[in-house]
Amino acid sequence: MNDEQAQNALAVRPITDADVPTAVDTLGRAFADYPFTRHVISADDHEARVRRFQEICLTRLGMAHGRVWVAEGGLAVAAWSVPDRDPSPAFAEIALVLGELAGDRQAAFEAAEQVVEPHRPQEPVWFLNTVGVAPAAQGRGLGRAVLLPGIEEAERTGYPAFLETSTEANVWFYRRLGFEVTAEVQLPDGGPRAWCMRRDPG
Repeated sequence: MNDEQAQNALAVRPITDADVPTAVDTLGRAFADYPFTRHVISADDHEARVRRFQEICLTRLGMAHGRVWVAEGGLAVAAWSVPDRDPSPAFAEIALVLGELAGDRQAAFEAAEQVVEPHRPQEPVWFLNTVGVAPAAQGRGLGRAVLLPGIEEAERTGYPAFLETSTEANVWFYRRLGFEVTAEVQLPDGGPRAWCMRRDPG
């Protein structure tokens, strides 16, 4: 079975508005204990804050200014920023909301952004904003399947794909998809490590 057949078998398709509630729930659960979000989003009502953060990444960045694919109605979801759509208006729009969601961790959020920013590509890329698989749906290949359309579209159009992660297990997962580590950064103020990873076309 090739990659396209695998995607079809798992019903990977572009997101629709009807998928959003399930996809937001998936991402909220996936990132509830993620090292980066634990570090940069307030512990006060943490899960609700993370859920709202992921909803913004999904709808205001991925859906409005990028590409999003889901599997099984949102039990797996991957949202990308893409080279031909400028996400700057969305970033400006949501900056204050993101600051509010960080709460008493806003300084940590800003410090983390400052140390990671120099390692981000300056040229146009497919940038993985967020990806998650619902806990009950894990172990079935949905994460790989929902990422493949973005990876393949970046390859087809000749652009690099780029992502950041703060778990070592994810590093190995993404390496199997052709990504290589371009930077390993220790986030300040007792934060976790973060890895920048890139996949060049060809």
